[in-house]
Amino acid sequence: MFKKILIANRGEIAVRVIRACHEMGIAAVAVYSDVDRASLHVRKADEAYPIGAAAALESYLNMQKILDVAERSGADAIHPGYGFLSENPKFARACSDAGVKFIGPTAAAMDAMGSKTRARHSMERVGVPFVPGTSRGLESLEQAEQIAARIGYPIMLKAAAGGGGKGMRLVHSAEELKSALESARSEAERAFGDGEIYIEKAIVNPRHIEMQVLGDEHGHIVYLGERECSLQRRHQKVVEEAPSPIVDAEMRRRMGETALRVAQSAAYTNAGTVEFLVDQDRNFYFLEMNTRLQVEHPVTEVVTGLDLVHLQIRIAAGEPLPFTQDDLSIRGHAIECRIYAEDPDNNYFPSPGKITLLLAPSGPGIRRDSGMYEGWTVPMDYDPLLAKLIGYGTDRDQAIGRLTRALNEYFVGGIKTNISLFRRILRHPDFRAAKIDTGFLDRMLQQKHDGQPDPRHNPKTEEVAVIAAGMFAALGASAAGLGERVFENGSPANSKAGSNWKIVAHREALQ
Repeated sequence: MFKKILIANRGEIAVRVIRACHEMGIAAVAVYSDVDRASLHVRKADEAYPIGAAAALESYLNMQKILDVAERSGADAIHPGYGFLSENPKFARACSDAGVKFIGPTAAAMDAMGSKTRARHSMERVGVPFVPGTSRGLESLEQAEQIAARIGYPIMLKAAAGGGGKGMRLVHSAEELKSALESARSEAERAFGDGEIYIEKAIVNPRHIEMQVLGDEHGHIVYLGERECSLQRRHQKVVEEAPSPIVDAEMRRRMGETALRVAQSAAYTNAGTVEFLVDQDRNFYFLEMNTRLQVEHPVTEVVTGLDLVHLQIRIAAGEPLPFTQDDLSIRGHAIECRIYAEDPDNNYFPSPGKITLLLAPSGPGIRRDSGMYEGWTVPMDYDPLLAKLIGYGTDRDQAIGRLTRALNEYFVGGIKTNISLFRRILRHPDFRAAKIDTGFLDRMLQQKHDGQPDPRHNPKTEEVAVIAAGMFAALGASAAGLGERVFENGSPANSKAGSNWKIVAHREALQ
């Protein structure tokens, strides 16, 4: 087993991996940019080393600096987390060349699955169902027009090296194709350094369901069940749950066996995720494979009772999987909300700044993976993900109830967060009835943006909110008994008062 692991990442995922290392008796090494000197992952690690300026290219994406720290610290393995260098085959090879174990798949597996077009071409050979489209990048607008006419509009343009919605465009007609192709190529080039674009038939109102796989270095590979990831904003996942409300045991078996074929075609090892689109008739199609640990891995951990990071480390150390497919089962239901530093009232614009007050939820069935603390200043240089809040129950209704309660307990002062968005999602009747697809959240947000009245709106809730706001204003204006308390933009400023946060939290819960 490894004695010391370097975590080549930051934020909540770095904290998550550090905790796993400590549970296994392994020393954890953190790296940090100039703006992350006071970050939680730096405080939690056994050792921490600076690696450069805030810009990711000068720090968290700088392979040589990270490998230099591994050598200086004596780390014998590197865990990349997700994002940054986690799916970079050059980094995996550089680790191997430096004699440091990369905790993830091989560079060859990344090469096979890293390009969406190469992956689609491989899936053709092994008979995996995928959405009609091209298995190679587009060479010209004329070729795109011909293919789009053949498979029929609407079509989706996608970046071959992409992810996270970058380089992706939905095209409804031939008139939109030229500008969409140009903008998709430009965005893909900026985001990934690769402007290759391919076409897929756009499935109307699909669900996005993914299958977690895990393979050791002795030829054993299993699937750990699915995650429903259909709640997305601009192609970025926001809420995930396990299991999917529409997947029964037979469908899970078929999807799992298909995912194993995908992984086996690339001789895959360690943790990975095979993603599918599912149409309204519950037919599923291969979308892509993510060759890393996913942001939403906690919901799988909760319903299987497994620790994926522990297993990643053990696999990388050469240990065989300690179970077979028949040993695995799913118990209960889990839902995850991604807590971001962003302003829901300002088009979800990032909201960096100092966290002046933090009230974290807890209680039965609640897990919180977080990279923040009270007094920390959220930088503006990286993805604004702060934490992940997971609710678990014996069934989906209990998971929703517990997560709703936890969201009402959650308060982050000094910055804006999207916590209010999750309260709205969880009380939406279509979400509660599991009537969701990849367009659900955009439709819900567009309705609010357009100022259209919500047909499910409860006038009593608005009335209570108005009364609560009035009480807050009166209490805030009076120093008698409470002390002066000033609130700016819904966030508490410095005060000696100890109870007004409850009023604010309750007011937000009613919004």
